[in-house]
Amino acid sequence: MRRPPTGVALSWLFLATLLPIAGPLIYFFIGERRIGKRRKQGIETIRNEYQIKLENSTWKDLAAVDWSRHPAAARGMDLLARKVSGNITVKGSSFELFSDTQEILREIALDLENARSSILMEFYIWNEGGLADEVLDALMRAAGRGVACLLLVDAIGAAPWWKGDQPRKLTDAGVMVRPALPVGLIRTFIGRTDLRIHRKIVVIDSRVAWTGSMNMVDPRFFKQSAGVGEWVDAMVRLRGTVVTLLGATVVSDWSLESNESISTIIERCGLNPASPEGSLDVQVIASGPEETSDCLLQMLLATINAAKKELIVTTPYLAPDDSIIHALRGAAGRGVNVQLIVPEKVDSFLTRYASRSYYDELLQMGVEIHLYRGGLLHTKSITVDGWMSMFGTVNLDMRSLWINYEVSLFIYDTGFAKELRALQQSYIRDARRLDPEAWKKRRFDERFIENALRLASPLL
Repeated sequence: MRRPPTGVALSWLFLATLLPIAGPLIYFFIGERRIGKRRKQGIETIRNEYQIKLENSTWKDLAAVDWSRHPAAARGMDLLARKVSGNITVKGSSFELFSDTQEILREIALDLENARSSILMEFYIWNEGGLADEVLDALMRAAGRGVACLLLVDAIGAAPWWKGDQPRKLTDAGVMVRPALPVGLIRTFIGRTDLRIHRKIVVIDSRVAWTGSMNMVDPRFFKQSAGVGEWVDAMVRLRGTVVTLLGATVVSDWSLESNESISTIIERCGLNPASPEGSLDVQVIASGPEETSDCLLQMLLATINAAKKELIVTTPYLAPDDSIIHALRGAAGRGVNVQLIVPEKVDSFLTRYASRSYYDELLQMGVEIHLYRGGLLHTKSITVDGWMSMFGTVNLDMRSLWINYEVSLFIYDTGFAKELRALQQSYIRDARRLDPEAWKKRRFDERFIENALRLASPLL
């Protein structure tokens, strides 16, 4: 009666038939995107509050993008997101793209040192060690100066960190720190426990923001025993109007976890709308259960379908909705140069083999698949024809599309697309292009495992 995608429904029916007792129990715990009545009402209240704010003349002016500067597809994508989820495109932002993880951590720590009024942060994973500890120290010093500091860290993604002493140190220093979507026996019956906050956002003084694929970890000290090398990420530092939209995402998540009103949080942190700075036109899609319906999937499909000459995609995990695979194949079939960059090694056995099951049909249509060898490529990005980009936290898998709370930037700007494409090209130079003929000759047992685990991809 909930009408999930047919493949998802059949996967669950197969599991329930195979395991007649355990199968239905597993479905009860993770089969539906149950978020609980209180959270659902909170999301609706926040959505209504922001909709009222977007109606004022200031925001209407910031949303008055000059679409004549962009291909027609850009205006169509803007209208699509507005229709499905109410997300607007705003003008007047600037960017700095970073791909050196050590530099990213140093720059974030420096921005925290310069904070004067407020710091809003949320991450999926926080891990002790290396330069991540310098960020933590800078955050504590900011709180000591009287800066209002809110930190939201996922309860499951950062479970080892929550068991350590750093959360207590932050609290003692005056940082307001909370676990996002905490789990427990009672919560298991209220809402689904594997719905996670996968966002990575830092907002400082309502004037500077960071987002991208990188968790608050120093790769030299993170999952060193996984056998995949260091994680390779990218982040963007933003100024201008988009900062307010990213700040609103953190404030909303904090409100849902703390039961504080939006107005209370804004007043305590002294938050103000960011002033325009730069020529970037950006649409922020903060997606997740009950937040944006299928807006993220619709925007990704529109992005792929907008490509006329070139489409470059990076994703660490490839187990997407079938419509994404069809769109990628269709783009290649109509003559678009489609290049997919994925890590050669990933930290998930199931996802590793399920992802490989898609290679045959992509290669058949002419999609170039590049296997990155420099570590676990974790950057999530798309560039289209040198004029638009997607950059953020979303993987091309079912979890990111339907289960996680993600944040994605759809950026209509040739300057950003040029820099992001250059980064993607650097990944390709450190990758091995998959040879279609050699791929066909892999062993039968490998193909069997891939296709078997593909059946489970809707559940990954």
